[in-house]
Amino acid sequence: MELAHTHDTAETAVEADEIGPNADTHPLFARMPSSVSFNKLRKRLLRQVRQALDEFGMLNGAKRWLVGLSGGKDSYSLLALLLDLKWRGLLPVELVACNLDQGQPNFPKHILPDYLSSIGVEHRIEYRDTYSIVKEKVPTGATYCSLCSRLRRGNLYRIAREEGCDALVLGHHREDILETFFMNLFHGGRLASMPAKLLNDEGDLMVLRPLAYAAEEDLARFAAAMEFPIIPCDLCGSQDGLERNAMKAMLADIERRMPGRKDTMLRALAHVNPSHLLDPKLFDFRSLSPEPKE
Repeated sequence: MELAHTHDTAETAVEADEIGPNADTHPLFARMPSSVSFNKLRKRLLRQVRQALDEFGMLNGAKRWLVGLSGGKDSYSLLALLLDLKWRGLLPVELVACNLDQGQPNFPKHILPDYLSSIGVEHRIEYRDTYSIVKEKVPTGATYCSLCSRLRRGNLYRIAREEGCDALVLGHHREDILETFFMNLFHGGRLASMPAKLLNDEGDLMVLRPLAYAAEEDLARFAAAMEFPIIPCDLCGSQDGLERNAMKAMLADIERRMPGRKDTMLRALAHVNPSHLLDPKLFDFRSLSPEPKE
């Protein structure tokens, strides 16, 4: 286990829309591009994060967050955007970055601690060999992702408690939410997705997804421009044919044929009309009847 601590610097709060390429920033942004296009991208992502924080009340009672950091583009971008807001006084929460080394072969153990230390971010790196458990339990030919994710989440909950955090913050984005919705629709026979804010089963930790409105393509462009030291998510070996990959391809095809549909589908998840669905537990269809005639 490795635990590093740094002190935060309070800055005068400014609106995200006022951010310019030369504005005073967190050290993480020291080498960011100065182009107009990157500035617009950064402002858009910050605006979307602030929208999610506000609309889902993510800051209600928040004091200290554990930010899950896998080493991929999404979690790096999440950490950067949260640090950006915190630096400006717009996020009054302590942040602890956490990576769970799950024992995958050839995992580059030095990348995350070296990077986080270089930018002065409080962090915790913990080793738990869940990879061996997954290899033992999952039948040959089946995918590892589901069990791997459950084991990772359980460990992150434990670490959040040990670090005195009230929330676990994850880097799931717009596409993750839509893909999960269609996986549940096609394979689970239910209307459900990833909520932006969730109370865990034990009732002692919030699970937050501040990137709920952010597009994966924007996060990929942001991560590439910021030159984050990306760790690829193929350490378990290539596993083709995952259901999520099929949903991703379907959504990409829909967006190609009808641009803007992803945003429309995401809005639909926020405008549910129970009386126009088929769930009698959500709407009292039995009591529905016309007004008696005079």
